[in-house]
This record gives sequence, structure tokens and C-alpha cells, in this order.
Amino acid sequence: MENYTYNSPTLQLEGLILPKEYMLPAFLFFFFSYFFIIVANVSILFLIFTDKNLHQPMYLLLCNLSVSDISGSTRLLPRLLVDMLRPPSERLISYYECVVQAFTTQFFGTTTHTVLMIMAFDRYVAICNPLRYSAIMTNNMVIKLTVSAWGVAFVLVGILLGLTIRQNRCRTLITNPFCDNASLFKLSCESALINNIYGLTFTVVGLIFSIGSIVLTYTKITVVCLTSKNKTLNSKALKTCSTHLVVYLIMLLSGIINVTLHRFPQHSDSRKVSAILFIIIPASLNPIIYGIQSKEIQKKILKISQSKK
Repeated sequence: MENYTYNSPTLQLEGLILPKEYMLPAFLFFFFSYFFIIVANVSILFLIFTDKNLHQPMYLLLCNLSVSDISGSTRLLPRLLVDMLRPPSERLISYYECVVQAFTTQFFGTTTHTVLMIMAFDRYVAICNPLRYSAIMTNNMVIKLTVSAWGVAFVLVGILLGLTIRQNRCRTLITNPFCDNASLFKLSCESALINNIYGLTFTVVGLIFSIGSIVLTYTKITVVCLTSKNKTLNSKALKTCSTHLVVYLIMLLSGIINVTLHRFPQHSDSRKVSAILFIIIPASLNPIIYGIQSKEIQKKILKISQSKK
């Protein structure tokens, strides 16, 4: 390789490479998925903010999940839909826009994990220490947990992207439907040792804290339920926790598949599809699962539908 630095201000997105007969169905699927994500999550936010009965820590923390889903999908899916209508040679993006897109991809994905962790803490306090729940989960505590969830994600992802953008670039092709950190540092011809070390540490430590907190929290909740003779409490706890675990496992599995496929270039097409589904599936299922689980949200929806009739 020649010893030079390219650092082009314009990059090309490879995007999805699909046969023509599959392009329209894929476009419609992504379009209606994005439409559903926006409508469902905005509806959840509207219901929570307009009903004082839902001004509880659990629902206020759920708002963080909806905001993250709306912001993350809006930053990526509209651009993806536009690129699908363009020929591959015209799928261009400026380097700075690519960096912002990569940051938001990592940031909102990480934020979802941290929000699910503090939601698990909320359920732990509510089930294992119900008499002190109001004293512990005050408005100030909810604000602190929310700021911590977003702040930790911002700092960790900021360092991750900072290590990537410091490198010179000698390539211009983003081998992904959108920009992310892994795609950006593949543009460099310099040593990516530090990036790989921090990226691996970021992933492993993040998973250890995420999985560890969930396992510890729900182990304690399970112990409380097994030793309690209150069938109503056990039923409510099981319903709430199973819902939360389903959301968490979907998010965790999607993320692991996406990260793993980045290590296997021969499966690039599968990686591209999984990267998009990593955004669509959790963001679509979160409002459905929590909406079905919450009796208060169900009552609010029924009240609105009956008033319209």
C-alpha cells in the first residue's frame, strides 16, 4: 500500500444490495416499520404525560426508552429509505454527517441498555422493598437515574468515537447501510490496536455490567417471590419482570448478533440486515410489550377509544 493519507470529505455508503424484485418489499417493510415505531412510541409518551395516574417512576423511566427508540430510528431509517431509492453510486454522505450518525447509533443503543438496567432497579425496589419504594424512588432519584443512564452512555460512546476519528483515512466505502463505529475505523489504514482494545473492553464490560445487574436483580426478586405467600404479589411480579426480561433479551440478542457478524466479512449481507433489524425490532416491540403489560396504559387506551365512540 502506498504511504499517503486520503481523508476524503465525502464517503460512499454501500447500502443494501438486493435484487430488484426485493427492493420494493424491503422499502415498504422499513417504511411501515418506521411509521409504526414513531406512532407507537409517541402514543406511549402522550398517554404517560397526559394521565397523572401514570406519573410514576416506572412509566417515567419508560419514557426514556421511547425517546431513545424515536431518536435512534429517526436518525437512521429516513436516510436509509432515501438511499434505497438511489443508485449505489449516488449513496454519498459527508464524513461529518457520518460521524454524527455513527455517534447516534452507538449512543442510543447504549442508552437503551442503561435505561433497562435502571428499570430493573426500579422493579427490584418495588417488589423487594415495597414499603420504602416511595421513599427511595422519589422524583429526584428518577432524575438522577435518568441523567446517569444518558450521561454514562454519552461519555463511553464519546471516547469510542474520539479514538476512531483521530485516525487518518485512506478508504471511502462504508460497507454498511449506515455509519457506525466499526464501519468508520475500517476506513483507516493505520493500526487499530487501541480502537480494538477499547472497543472490546467497552463491549465486554458493558455486557458484564448489563447482564450482571439484570441477573442479580431478578435473582433477588425470584427469591422474594418464592418465599412470599402473597399470590397477588407473585403474579404481579412475574408479569412485570417477564415483560422486562423479554425486552432485555431481545435487545441483548440483537446487539450480540450485530457485533459478532462484524467479525465475519463473508457474511456482510446478513450483517447489514441484522444491523437494521437491531434498530427496528426492539423499537417496535418495546411499546407493544409494555403497553400489553400495563393495566394502567390499557385502561387509558380504552378510555380514549370509548370517548371517541
